[in-house]
Amino acid sequence: MTPQQPIERIIDLIDPAGNILLNMDTEAAYQRVLSGDPERVAEIDGQFAIATRNGIVIRMARSIGRPMRYFLAKRSAGPCLIIAERIDQIRDALRKEGLENQFHPSYTRMVPAHHVVELQLVGCPDPNPKCLRYFNPIRNRLPADIGQIGHQYVSALAHECHLWLEQLDSQDPIGVLFSGGIDSGSVLVTLYQLLLRRGQSPSRLKAFTLDLDGQSPDARQAREFLKQLQMEMFLEIFEVPSANIDWKKTIQIIEDYKALDVQAATMGHALCSAIREQYPEWRWLVDGDGGDENLKDYPIEDNPELTIRSVLNNLMLYQEGWGVDAIKHSLVYSGGQSRGHVRSFAPGSLLGFKGFSPYALPRVIQVAEGIPYVELTDWQHDRLYSLKGQIISAGMKSVFDVDFPIYEKRRFQHGATTEETFAKIFPANPDDYRDEFHKSYALGL
Repeated sequence: MTPQQPIERIIDLIDPAGNILLNMDTEAAYQRVLSGDPERVAEIDGQFAIATRNGIVIRMARSIGRPMRYFLAKRSAGPCLIIAERIDQIRDALRKEGLENQFHPSYTRMVPAHHVVELQLVGCPDPNPKCLRYFNPIRNRLPADIGQIGHQYVSALAHECHLWLEQLDSQDPIGVLFSGGIDSGSVLVTLYQLLLRRGQSPSRLKAFTLDLDGQSPDARQAREFLKQLQMEMFLEIFEVPSANIDWKKTIQIIEDYKALDVQAATMGHALCSAIREQYPEWRWLVDGDGGDENLKDYPIEDNPELTIRSVLNNLMLYQEGWGVDAIKHSLVYSGGQSRGHVRSFAPGSLLGFKGFSPYALPRVIQVAEGIPYVELTDWQHDRLYSLKGQIISAGMKSVFDVDFPIYEKRRFQHGATTEETFAKIFPANPDDYRDEFHKSYALGL
Protein backbone atom coordinates (compact mmCIF):
# COMPACT_ATOMS: atom_id res chain seq x y z
CA MET A 1 0.00 0.00 0.00
CA THR A 2 1.30 3.43 -0.93
CA PRO A 3 1.65 5.62 2.16
CA GLN A 4 -0.59 8.66 2.19
CA GLN A 5 1.24 11.88 1.28
CA PRO A 6 1.04 14.66 3.87
CA ILE A 7 -1.21 17.57 2.95
CA GLU A 8 0.28 20.99 3.67
CA ARG A 9 -2.18 23.73 4.54
CA ILE A 10 -1.35 27.44 4.36
CA ILE A 11 -3.55 30.18 5.77
CA ASP A 12 -2.24 33.53 4.57
CA LEU A 13 -4.07 36.38 6.31
CA ILE A 14 -1.80 39.14 4.98
CA ASP A 15 -3.94 41.52 2.91
CA PRO A 16 -2.03 42.63 -0.24
CA ALA A 17 -3.99 45.89 -0.15
CA GLY A 18 -2.03 46.81 2.97
CA ASN A 19 1.21 47.01 1.00
CA ILE A 20 2.51 50.33 -0.30
CA LEU A 21 4.61 49.47 -3.36
CA LEU A 22 6.28 52.54 -4.82
CA ASN A 23 7.99 51.18 -7.94
CA MET A 24 6.16 48.04 -9.11
CA ASP A 25 2.85 46.24 -8.93
CA THR A 26 1.88 43.43 -6.56
CA GLU A 27 2.60 40.62 -9.01
CA ALA A 28 6.10 41.91 -9.77
CA ALA A 29 6.89 42.15 -6.05
CA TYR A 30 5.44 38.67 -5.46
CA GLN A 31 7.66 37.16 -8.16
CA ARG A 32 10.75 38.72 -6.64
CA VAL A 33 10.04 37.20 -3.23
CA LEU A 34 9.13 33.88 -4.85
CA SER A 35 12.54 33.77 -6.53
CA GLY A 36 14.32 33.86 -3.19
CA ASP A 37 17.03 36.00 -4.77
CA PRO A 38 17.97 38.72 -2.26
CA GLU A 39 19.15 41.06 -5.01
CA ARG A 40 15.76 40.87 -6.72
CA VAL A 41 13.85 41.34 -3.47
CA ALA A 42 15.99 44.41 -2.76
CA GLU A 43 14.50 46.02 -5.86
CA ILE A 44 11.12 46.35 -4.10
CA ASP A 45 10.62 49.90 -2.86
CA GLY A 46 7.96 50.59 -0.25
CA GLN A 47 6.25 49.10 2.79
CA PHE A 48 5.28 45.48 2.30
CA ALA A 49 4.80 42.00 3.74
CA ILE A 50 4.68 39.25 1.11
CA ALA A 51 4.45 35.46 1.42
CA THR A 52 4.95 33.10 -1.55
CA ARG A 53 4.79 29.38 -2.13
CA ASN A 54 6.55 27.03 -4.52
CA GLY A 55 5.49 23.49 -3.62
CA ILE A 56 6.59 22.89 -0.06
CA VAL A 57 8.93 25.92 -0.07
CA ILE A 58 7.58 29.09 1.56
CA ARG A 59 9.37 32.41 1.20
CA MET A 60 8.40 35.53 3.12
CA ALA A 61 9.83 39.03 3.17
CA ARG A 62 8.85 42.34 4.71
CA SER A 63 10.03 45.88 5.26
CA ILE A 64 10.08 47.61 8.63
CA GLY A 65 6.79 49.35 7.91
CA ARG A 66 4.58 46.25 8.04
CA PRO A 67 4.69 43.40 10.59
CA MET A 68 4.51 39.78 9.46
CA ARG A 69 4.17 36.78 11.77
CA TYR A 70 3.87 33.05 11.23
CA PHE A 71 3.06 29.89 13.18
CA LEU A 72 3.62 26.29 12.14
CA ALA A 73 1.01 23.92 13.60
CA LYS A 74 1.01 20.12 13.52
CA ARG A 75 -1.83 18.07 12.03
CA SER A 76 -2.06 14.34 11.36
CA ALA A 77 -2.69 15.18 7.70
CA GLY A 78 0.35 17.45 7.47
CA PRO A 79 1.69 20.82 8.69
CA CYS A 80 -0.45 23.96 8.81
CA LEU A 81 1.30 27.30 8.35
CA ILE A 82 -0.53 30.47 9.40
CA ILE A 83 0.78 33.87 8.30
CA ALA A 84 -0.65 37.08 9.70
CA GLU A 85 0.14 40.59 10.94
CA ARG A 86 -0.89 39.90 14.53
CA ILE A 87 -0.55 37.24 17.20
CA ASP A 88 -4.28 37.25 17.92
CA GLN A 89 -5.03 36.59 14.24
CA ILE A 90 -2.89 33.48 14.46
CA ARG A 91 -4.62 32.41 17.67
CA ASP A 92 -8.08 32.88 16.13
CA ALA A 93 -7.10 30.97 12.98
CA LEU A 94 -5.89 28.06 15.11
CA ARG A 95 -9.23 28.03 16.91
CA LYS A 96 -11.07 27.77 13.62
CA GLU A 97 -8.86 24.86 12.64
CA GLY A 98 -9.44 23.12 15.97
CA LEU A 99 -5.77 23.52 16.82
CA GLU A 100 -6.03 26.08 19.61
CA ASN A 101 -4.37 23.71 22.09
CA GLN A 102 -1.10 24.25 20.20
CA PHE A 103 -1.15 28.03 20.62
CA HIS A 104 1.11 30.08 22.80
CA PRO A 105 2.34 33.57 21.90
CA SER A 106 5.95 32.47 22.42
CA TYR A 107 5.53 29.93 19.61
CA THR A 108 4.77 32.63 17.04
CA ARG A 109 7.59 33.97 14.88
CA MET A 110 8.20 37.39 13.38
CA VAL A 111 9.78 37.66 9.95
CA PRO A 112 12.79 39.94 10.54
CA ALA A 113 12.75 43.04 8.37
CA HIS A 114 15.21 43.17 5.45
CA HIS A 115 15.45 39.38 5.16
CA VAL A 116 13.95 36.67 2.99
CA VAL A 117 12.76 33.89 5.30
CA GLU A 118 12.57 30.47 3.66
CA LEU A 119 11.02 27.42 5.28
CA GLN A 120 9.89 24.03 4.04
CA LEU A 121 6.63 22.33 4.96
CA VAL A 122 8.01 18.85 5.42
CA GLY A 123 6.10 17.74 8.48
CA CYS A 124 7.71 16.63 11.71
CA PRO A 125 10.31 17.51 12.68
CA ASP A 126 10.26 20.80 10.79
CA PRO A 127 13.63 22.41 9.96
CA ASN A 128 14.61 25.89 11.08
CA PRO A 129 13.93 28.58 8.48
CA LYS A 130 16.76 30.20 6.57
CA CYS A 131 17.18 33.97 6.70
CA LEU A 132 18.86 35.69 3.74
CA ARG A 133 19.54 39.40 4.02
CA TYR A 134 18.21 41.39 1.06
CA PHE A 135 19.13 44.88 2.27
CA ASN A 136 22.78 45.45 3.12
CA PRO A 137 23.71 49.13 2.95
CA ILE A 138 27.34 50.18 2.71
CA ARG A 139 28.51 51.91 5.86
CA ASN A 140 30.68 55.04 6.02
CA ARG A 141 30.56 55.65 2.26
CA LEU A 142 29.71 59.38 2.46
CA PRO A 143 32.19 62.22 2.98
CA ALA A 144 32.34 63.84 6.42
CA ASP A 145 30.51 66.87 5.08
CA ILE A 146 27.26 67.83 6.84
CA GLY A 147 26.06 69.78 3.82
CA GLN A 148 26.46 66.87 1.42
CA ILE A 149 25.02 64.38 3.89
CA GLY A 150 22.00 66.58 4.59
CA HIS A 151 21.33 67.06 0.89
CA GLN A 152 21.44 63.32 0.18
CA TYR A 153 19.38 62.39 3.22
CA VAL A 154 16.57 64.88 2.66
CA SER A 155 16.64 64.17 -1.08
CA ALA A 156 16.07 60.46 -0.34
CA LEU A 157 13.20 61.37 1.99
CA ALA A 158 11.69 63.63 -0.66
CA HIS A 159 12.07 60.99 -3.38
CA GLU A 160 10.13 58.38 -1.38
CA CYS A 161 7.43 60.90 -0.46
CA HIS A 162 7.15 61.89 -4.11
CA LEU A 163 6.64 58.28 -5.20
CA TRP A 164 4.03 57.87 -2.49
CA LEU A 165 2.14 61.00 -3.56
CA GLU A 166 2.11 59.64 -7.11
CA GLN A 167 -0.15 56.82 -5.90
CA LEU A 168 -2.67 59.02 -4.12
CA ASP A 169 -5.66 60.76 -5.58
CA SER A 170 -4.88 64.46 -5.83
CA GLN A 171 -7.76 65.16 -3.44
CA ASP A 172 -6.86 62.63 -0.74
CA PRO A 173 -6.40 64.36 2.62
CA ILE A 174 -3.08 63.66 4.31
CA GLY A 175 -2.55 63.76 8.06
CA VAL A 176 0.87 63.97 9.67
CA LEU A 177 1.22 62.83 13.29
CA PHE A 178 3.03 65.95 14.40
CA SER A 179 4.93 67.08 17.48
CA GLY A 180 7.05 69.88 16.06
CA GLY A 181 10.11 67.67 16.48
CA ILE A 182 12.74 67.07 13.82
CA ASP A 183 11.27 63.88 12.35
CA SER A 184 7.58 64.75 12.11
CA GLY A 185 8.47 68.33 11.21
CA SER A 186 10.73 67.32 8.32
CA VAL A 187 8.08 64.95 6.96
CA LEU A 188 5.41 67.68 7.10
CA VAL A 189 7.63 70.27 5.43
CA THR A 190 8.69 67.79 2.75
CA LEU A 191 5.10 66.91 1.87
CA TYR A 192 4.14 70.59 1.84
CA GLN A 193 6.98 71.50 -0.51
CA LEU A 194 6.30 68.54 -2.80
CA LEU A 195 2.62 69.43 -3.11
CA LEU A 196 3.57 72.97 -4.09
CA ARG A 197 6.00 71.67 -6.70
CA ARG A 198 3.29 69.42 -8.11
CA GLY A 199 0.93 72.36 -8.44
CA GLN A 200 -1.48 70.79 -5.95
CA SER A 201 -3.15 72.54 -3.06
CA PRO A 202 -1.37 71.91 0.25
CA SER A 203 -4.67 72.52 2.02
CA ARG A 204 -5.17 68.75 1.96
CA LEU A 205 -2.45 68.54 4.65
CA LYS A 206 -3.15 68.46 8.36
CA ALA A 207 -0.66 68.44 11.24
CA PHE A 208 -2.36 66.41 13.99
CA THR A 209 -1.05 66.98 17.52
CA LEU A 210 -2.03 65.34 20.81
CA ASP A 211 -2.60 67.45 23.93
CA LEU A 212 -3.51 65.69 27.18
CA ASP A 213 -5.52 67.90 29.54
CA GLY A 214 -4.41 71.02 27.67
CA GLN A 215 -0.90 70.78 29.15
CA SER A 216 1.14 69.29 26.31
CA PRO A 217 4.65 70.67 25.67
CA ASP A 218 4.36 69.26 22.14
CA ALA A 219 1.27 71.35 21.44
CA ARG A 220 3.17 74.52 22.27
CA GLN A 221 6.19 73.37 20.31
CA ALA A 222 4.09 72.41 17.29
CA ARG A 223 2.50 75.84 17.20
CA GLU A 224 5.87 77.59 17.49
CA PHE A 225 7.38 75.40 14.77
CA LEU A 226 4.62 76.13 12.29
CA LYS A 227 4.52 79.82 13.15
CA GLN A 228 8.18 80.16 12.19
CA LEU A 229 7.42 78.64 8.80
CA GLN A 230 4.10 80.48 8.33
CA MET A 231 2.27 77.15 8.27
CA GLU A 232 0.03 77.56 11.31
CA MET A 233 -3.08 76.95 9.25
CA PHE A 234 -2.22 73.23 9.02
CA LEU A 235 -2.18 72.62 12.78
CA GLU A 236 -5.04 70.76 14.45
CA ILE A 237 -4.63 70.00 18.14
CA PHE A 238 -6.72 67.25 19.74
CA GLU A 239 -7.28 67.73 23.46
CA VAL A 240 -7.81 64.39 25.16
CA PRO A 241 -8.49 63.86 28.90
CA SER A 242 -5.72 61.92 30.61
CA ALA A 243 -8.48 59.83 32.22
CA ASN A 244 -9.06 58.26 28.78
CA ILE A 245 -5.52 56.86 28.59
CA ASP A 246 -5.31 53.10 29.15
CA TRP A 247 -1.89 51.47 28.80
CA LYS A 248 -3.30 48.02 29.54
CA LYS A 249 -5.52 48.21 26.48
CA THR A 250 -2.51 49.29 24.45
CA ILE A 251 -0.64 46.12 25.38
CA GLN A 252 -3.37 44.14 23.65
CA ILE A 253 -3.23 46.50 20.67
CA ILE A 254 0.52 46.18 20.07
CA GLU A 255 0.84 42.67 21.57
CA ASP A 256 4.07 43.65 23.29
CA TYR A 257 5.29 44.71 26.70
CA LYS A 258 8.38 46.94 26.21
CA ALA A 259 7.67 49.98 28.34
CA LEU A 260 8.78 52.70 25.91
CA ASP A 261 6.85 51.13 23.03
CA VAL A 262 3.73 50.69 25.17
CA GLN A 263 3.90 54.31 26.28
CA ALA A 264 4.39 55.65 22.75
CA ALA A 265 1.64 53.44 21.35
CA THR A 266 -0.73 54.49 24.13
CA MET A 267 -0.35 58.14 23.13
CA GLY A 268 -0.52 57.21 19.46
CA HIS A 269 -3.76 55.33 19.99
CA ALA A 270 -5.24 58.29 21.87
CA LEU A 271 -4.38 60.63 19.00
CA CYS A 272 -5.60 58.24 16.29
CA SER A 273 -8.85 57.66 18.19
CA ALA A 274 -9.46 61.41 18.39
CA ILE A 275 -8.74 61.82 14.68
CA ARG A 276 -11.09 58.97 13.79
CA GLU A 277 -13.86 60.46 15.90
CA GLN A 278 -13.44 63.85 14.22
CA TYR A 279 -12.89 62.48 10.70
CA PRO A 280 -14.75 59.17 10.17
CA GLU A 281 -13.58 58.83 6.56
CA TRP A 282 -9.93 59.85 6.96
CA ARG A 283 -7.51 57.31 5.50
CA TRP A 284 -3.87 58.42 5.26
CA LEU A 285 -1.60 59.13 8.23
CA VAL A 286 2.12 59.82 7.83
CA ASP A 287 4.66 59.76 10.66
CA GLY A 288 8.34 60.37 11.31
CA ASP A 289 8.97 56.94 12.84
CA GLY A 290 12.49 55.79 12.00
CA GLY A 291 14.13 59.19 12.08
CA ASP A 292 15.71 58.58 15.50
CA GLU A 293 16.86 55.11 14.52
CA ASN A 294 18.40 56.26 11.25
CA LEU A 295 20.54 59.00 12.78
CA LYS A 296 21.16 57.11 16.04
CA ASP A 297 19.49 59.78 18.15
CA TYR A 298 18.75 57.86 21.33
CA PRO A 299 20.31 58.52 24.75
CA ILE A 300 22.81 55.68 25.04
CA GLU A 301 23.09 56.32 28.77
CA ASP A 302 19.51 55.09 29.25
CA ASN A 303 20.35 51.58 28.05
CA PRO A 304 22.96 49.65 30.08
CA GLU A 305 23.37 47.17 27.22
CA LEU A 306 24.74 49.82 24.85
CA THR A 307 27.91 51.81 24.42
CA ILE A 308 28.64 54.42 21.79
CA ARG A 309 31.01 51.93 20.20
CA SER A 310 28.30 49.26 19.87
CA VAL A 311 25.91 51.83 18.40
CA LEU A 312 28.39 53.18 15.84
CA ASN A 313 30.09 49.88 14.97
CA ASN A 314 27.01 47.71 14.27
CA LEU A 315 25.05 47.86 11.03
CA MET A 316 21.49 49.13 11.59
CA LEU A 317 21.58 48.34 15.31
CA TYR A 318 18.61 50.56 16.09
CA GLN A 319 16.62 49.27 13.10
CA GLU A 320 17.26 45.55 13.55
CA GLY A 321 18.61 44.99 17.04
CA TRP A 322 21.59 42.68 17.40
CA GLY A 323 20.69 40.71 14.26
CA VAL A 324 19.26 37.31 13.36
CA ASP A 325 22.53 35.50 14.09
CA ALA A 326 22.87 36.90 17.62
CA ILE A 327 21.81 35.11 20.80
CA LYS A 328 19.83 38.16 21.91
CA HIS A 329 17.74 38.24 18.75
CA SER A 330 14.09 37.52 19.57
CA LEU A 331 12.40 35.03 17.27
CA VAL A 332 8.99 36.18 18.51
CA TYR A 333 9.58 39.89 17.98
CA SER A 334 12.68 40.37 15.83
CA GLY A 335 14.68 43.38 17.08
CA GLY A 336 15.05 47.14 17.12
CA GLN A 337 12.59 49.15 15.06
CA SER A 338 11.77 45.94 13.20
CA ARG A 339 10.00 45.05 16.45
CA GLY A 340 9.10 48.48 17.78
CA HIS A 341 7.45 49.88 14.65
CA VAL A 342 4.26 48.12 15.73
CA ARG A 343 3.89 51.01 18.21
CA SER A 344 3.08 53.18 15.17
CA PHE A 345 1.50 50.61 12.88
CA ALA A 346 -0.99 48.83 15.12
CA PRO A 347 -2.96 51.74 16.67
CA GLY A 348 -3.65 53.35 13.30
CA SER A 349 -4.28 50.08 11.50
CA LEU A 350 -6.87 48.89 14.02
CA LEU A 351 -8.70 52.21 13.66
CA GLY A 352 -8.86 51.92 9.87
CA PHE A 353 -6.00 54.23 8.92
CA LYS A 354 -3.33 53.45 6.36
CA GLY A 355 0.05 54.61 7.59
CA PHE A 356 3.19 55.65 5.74
CA SER A 357 6.63 55.93 7.39
CA PRO A 358 9.11 57.27 4.82
CA TYR A 359 12.07 57.29 7.22
CA ALA A 360 11.70 53.50 7.62
CA LEU A 361 12.27 52.84 3.90
CA PRO A 362 15.57 51.30 2.75
CA ARG A 363 16.45 54.12 0.34
CA VAL A 364 16.50 56.57 3.26
CA ILE A 365 18.17 54.15 5.69
CA GLN A 366 20.87 53.52 3.08
CA VAL A 367 21.92 57.17 3.15
CA ALA A 368 21.90 57.20 6.96
CA GLU A 369 24.10 54.10 7.20
CA GLY A 370 26.57 55.71 4.79
CA ILE A 371 27.30 58.54 7.23
CA PRO A 372 30.85 58.38 8.73
CA TYR A 373 29.64 58.73 12.32
CA VAL A 374 32.98 58.06 13.98
CA GLU A 375 34.74 60.69 11.90
CA LEU A 376 32.00 63.23 12.62
CA THR A 377 31.65 62.51 16.34
CA ASP A 378 35.03 61.18 17.50
CA TRP A 379 33.03 58.86 19.79
CA GLN A 380 31.53 61.83 21.68
CA HIS A 381 27.93 61.41 22.85
CA ASP A 382 27.02 65.08 22.63
CA ARG A 383 28.32 65.36 19.08
CA LEU A 384 26.28 62.30 18.08
CA TYR A 385 23.09 63.69 19.62
CA SER A 386 23.47 67.04 17.85
CA LEU A 387 24.11 65.41 14.48
CA LYS A 388 20.49 64.85 13.45
CA GLY A 389 19.54 68.49 13.82
CA GLN A 390 22.58 69.57 11.82
CA ILE A 391 21.89 67.09 9.01
CA ILE A 392 18.18 67.85 8.68
CA SER A 393 18.73 71.59 8.93
CA ALA A 394 21.37 71.49 6.19
CA GLY A 395 19.27 69.20 4.02
CA MET A 396 16.10 71.27 4.31
CA LYS A 397 18.03 74.38 3.34
CA SER A 398 19.74 72.68 0.41
CA VAL A 399 16.73 70.83 -1.02
CA PHE A 400 13.85 73.20 -0.20
CA ASP A 401 15.55 76.48 0.82
CA VAL A 402 13.76 76.25 4.19
CA ASP A 403 15.22 77.51 7.47
CA PHE A 404 14.17 74.53 9.51
CA PRO A 405 13.41 75.02 13.24
CA ILE A 406 15.26 72.66 15.58
CA TYR A 407 14.05 71.86 19.09
CA GLU A 408 15.56 69.71 21.81
CA LYS A 409 14.72 66.02 21.48
CA ARG A 410 11.71 64.79 23.42
CA ARG A 411 9.95 61.44 23.13
CA PHE A 412 6.39 61.54 21.81
CA GLN A 413 4.91 60.03 24.97
CA HIS A 414 6.65 62.64 27.12
CA GLY A 415 5.67 65.57 24.94
CA ALA A 416 1.96 64.80 25.08
CA THR A 417 1.62 65.66 28.76
CA THR A 418 3.40 66.87 31.88
CA GLU A 419 5.87 64.80 33.89
CA GLU A 420 3.41 64.61 36.76
CA THR A 421 0.54 63.34 34.64
CA PHE A 422 2.82 60.90 32.82
CA ALA A 423 3.89 59.40 36.15
CA LYS A 424 0.25 58.93 37.12
CA ILE A 425 -0.68 57.24 33.84
CA PHE A 426 2.22 54.82 33.40
CA PRO A 427 3.90 52.46 35.87
CA ALA A 428 7.63 52.99 36.39
CA ASN A 429 8.42 49.28 36.78
CA PRO A 430 8.98 47.53 33.41
CA ASP A 431 7.81 44.25 34.96
CA ASP A 432 4.27 45.66 35.23
CA TYR A 433 4.01 45.81 31.43
CA ARG A 434 5.35 42.28 30.99
CA ASP A 435 2.98 40.91 33.64
CA GLU A 436 -0.01 42.57 31.98
CA PHE A 437 0.98 41.09 28.62
CA HIS A 438 1.12 37.53 29.98
CA LYS A 439 -2.13 38.05 31.89
CA SER A 440 -3.95 39.15 28.75
CA TYR A 441 -3.15 35.89 26.98
CA ALA A 442 -3.83 33.79 30.07
CA LEU A 443 -7.35 35.26 30.02
CA GLY A 444 -7.70 34.48 26.32
CA LEU A 445 -7.95 38.12 25.30
